[in-house]
Amino acid sequence: MALTRLIEILEQLDEVHTQMLELAATKKRAIIDNKVEVLIDILNRDSKLTKQVGQLEEQRGEAAYSFLQGVGIRSNLNLNLTELSRLVFDPEEKQKLLHIQGRLSGTLHQLKEANQLNQLLLQQAISYIDFSIESMSYYSEMQVTYHHPADKTGRVQVSGLFDTRG
Repeated sequence: MALTRLIEILEQLDEVHTQMLELAATKKRAIIDNKVEVLIDILNRDSKLTKQVGQLEEQRGEAAYSFLQGVGIRSNLNLNLTELSRLVFDPEEKQKLLHIQGRLSGTLHQLKEANQLNQLLLQQAISYIDFSIESMSYYSEMQVTYHHPADKTGRVQVSGLFDTRG
């Protein structure tokens, strides 16, 4: 019974992470298309899913503890799923546990890759924005102070944005 509950929670975790993976794909498109409003909405939904993952992780820990007590282990060990599967003697239940472990692991790996790609896209977008701001403010920095038109010595000669030499 405790193992069934643990497997159900792991399936719910996989479902929530799959939803996060779908959001990551939408987030990628929003970053590329520079749709800030869509990105904010996605981040809000992502935050709710992250909170749900936290709750499910708490339930998973409780279910794992209940399972350990059911097999006669009284301490609160923090075992991973592979270690827990060694304590399952029913081949069908063991197969279910290992199957959901593999599925969840694959989903988490895909989510990690998607998040790394989105992070890289955001860094590139920020770099582009910084470059744009710097290039727009280049001339205004050079001409900040007033110079009397007759005063030739106070003039700052502004060269082009790029220094060319021939």
